[in-house]
Amino acid sequence: MAEVDDTLKRIEAQKGVIGTIVVNADGIPIRTTLDNSTAVQYAGLLRNLTMMARSTVRDIDPQNDLTFLRIRSKKHEVLVAPENDFLLIVIQNPCE
Repeated sequence: MAEVDDTLKRIEAQKGVIGTIVVNADGIPIRTTLDNSTAVQYAGLLRNLTMMARSTVRDIDPQNDLTFLRIRSKKHEVLVAPENDFLLIVIQNPCE
């Protein structure tokens, strides 16, 4: 658990990072630096988007799998690292 804490602290210390969310397999934020309502909104929407992206990658090539998802808008950049039991979501300011 200490290794996870150290990794999250290192990510959060990066310039431009607004917040991080760790989401369990059920789509529930289990650890976040954001307020609860924002974390729940990001977790639910990005879990669904990640599942659709993973399905699309597998439809194109059944031997392949989604390893990372990056979404950039004018306001934020959202990075999603899916694993078997959780998602790591990082929201950052793209200009920094």
